[in-house]
Amino acid sequence: MSAADFAAANLSRATGAGLDPHEYLRATGELVDLDQWGEALMRVAHEHLARAGRAATPISAAEHLCVAARWFHFATLGPNRESALAAAEADTAMGRALDLLEPQARRIEGPGFTGWLRGPADAAATAVVVPGLDSGKEEFHDVVAALLRRGLAVFAMDGPGQGVLAATTTVRADYHHVIGQVIDALGTQSVGLVGLSLGGYYVAESAARESRVAAAVTVSGPFRLYWDALPPPVQDLLIQRAGGEETARRFAGQVDLSTLAPQITCPLLVVDGGQDVIPGVTNGEPLARLAPHGHHLYLPHGDHLLGNARPDWLAAAADWISGALA
Repeated sequence: MSAADFAAANLSRATGAGLDPHEYLRATGELVDLDQWGEALMRVAHEHLARAGRAATPISAAEHLCVAARWFHFATLGPNRESALAAAEADTAMGRALDLLEPQARRIEGPGFTGWLRGPADAAATAVVVPGLDSGKEEFHDVVAALLRRGLAVFAMDGPGQGVLAATTTVRADYHHVIGQVIDALGTQSVGLVGLSLGGYYVAESAARESRVAAAVTVSGPFRLYWDALPPPVQDLLIQRAGGEETARRFAGQVDLSTLAPQITCPLLVVDGGQDVIPGVTNGEPLARLAPHGHHLYLPHGDHLLGNARPDWLAAAADWISGALA
């Protein structure tokens, strides 16, 4: 894939994550080769770090740090020999931003996860935001913000093979064990889950097997994966995050919700886009149909992660899960 094609394919995702579209087009429009992706995007991130250092107020500094965190994260999506460094820089920048904006935010870690708990200490309910195969806790800023505005405490996390943990851990299909550890660490009786992309599978699998999941939302989550039909870039990414082709094939074979969907007894909202067409991936309609309390929000014009359709689903999904948890 050319640099231009890769940049175009990720434009909706980038703008949905809060990157300025003009800055994104400037940064990616200069790429001659896709191998320049990581270096170019990290350079933009460092520019925002410099702006944070020159900022006249802590609020301005924190805003630039938040943006830098997202640019560092997006630097990990394409070829980048320093992906581990970029992920670590994203993690550090977000931590510095929260120190300035929300000193009450808490870093919570366990054997297979890490993340930030934000929001009021006396919140009536807690939501956990679960990223996907190559996403991380720094990407879904708008989702976290929407949940915080509705009075929820929000834990934005990286799990095995994700974000800052991608360099030291590998993906696992039995993600409910991770969610169980998260709930234990949060010290709450129940949580709501919001999962995006492969995180949608993680959330559905956890909702079926972890009784403390009180409500769940999946966004562009797969119902089933077929390894042989997956595009080579997706296969390569799975191999990287799984630690080898054999384990990647085994992982893909386990991503199948056909027997688990009927076991999801909590309220479930499945959000899908009609333009989200990835070979080898079955979208979420069967999940919504088979789950006893499943609801399907289908947007014909929505792409993967529905970055091109935020007004059509984000507020509605945030209202839905906050209402379900209440």
